[in-house]
Amino acid sequence: MKRPDRSWLSRLGQYAVVLWVAVTLNFALPRLAPGDPALVMFTGEGDPSPEVLAELGALYGLDDPILVQYGRFWTDLLHGDLGLSTVHNRPVADVLMERLPWSLTLVGLGLIGAIIVGSLLGAWSAWRREAGRPGKDKGTLIGVLAVDSMPGFWVAMLLITVFSAQLGWLPSYASAELPDETFAWLVESGRRLIMPLLTMIITSIGTYYLLARASMTTVLGEPFIRLARAKGLPERRVATGHALRTALLPIATNASMAAGALVSGAVVVETVFSYPGLGKVIADAVAARDYPMLQGAFLLATIGVVLANILADLFYPLLDPRVRHTRQVVPA
Repeated sequence: MKRPDRSWLSRLGQYAVVLWVAVTLNFALPRLAPGDPALVMFTGEGDPSPEVLAELGALYGLDDPILVQYGRFWTDLLHGDLGLSTVHNRPVADVLMERLPWSLTLVGLGLIGAIIVGSLLGAWSAWRREAGRPGKDKGTLIGVLAVDSMPGFWVAMLLITVFSAQLGWLPSYASAELPDETFAWLVESGRRLIMPLLTMIITSIGTYYLLARASMTTVLGEPFIRLARAKGLPERRVATGHALRTALLPIATNASMAAGALVSGAVVVETVFSYPGLGKVIADAVAARDYPMLQGAFLLATIGVVLANILADLFYPLLDPRVRHTRQVVPA
């Protein structure tokens, strides 16, 4: 008799520990800053008076013992209360929910685009190399590495210079006021998304290109590829139906881990283009020392990375049936 594998219980426990550590670090962030946390959060002009600091301390509960603050922090979090932004003077959760769809669109499409472009280029490069055309492989490798070495802000400024300043095709600022009519809003939002999305893809394809190239090179030397060719299958079917699917396994694993890196890269991209996403919120919060906003944004990013890893665990068996396993129950 078979029983379900209990490894998922262990994984969920690990994810729970990761979230607990992230939440604890978010709680400790303003309290680890030098000086009085209330002074760090102060956004007024000049030095605050003791009365103002006491009022801020009472507002954020900073005068209570640390364990009391920690317990209240968790209680508020479980009720969806992430605090009050010192810059926007609004609940942090409201601001984040407004900006989240913009960042999900940018980071999600950027990740998908980088995976598709990088993987196809890497697989094609390895196929050319295996077919006895190393020159094209080396040329593609040098070109991709050259592009991958460009910093994100430089790529963004280059795109603005060409497509906005010189050609005038695309707007350089994504946070300008949008039209009210639905279709016009979608068209204008799409136009303002093009350059930030291109920047995300261009600066991310190198990782997937190298992974796909190395994985494809290894797979093409496997016995099942030689067997497929011995059966007389067309080369295109061997490449796409056998080699490429197997070569995508490490890319699927890396995609979940790359989600966090893309979120950090989005901070630079969104700042350059004034894109109204979480990255821009984080940059503005750092400049203004809006710690409640930073805590909420970092927590949201952590949850996103954990969810990406869970999705990778769920979909990985669809790509590689070998990871599906069950434990045998020995009868008494």
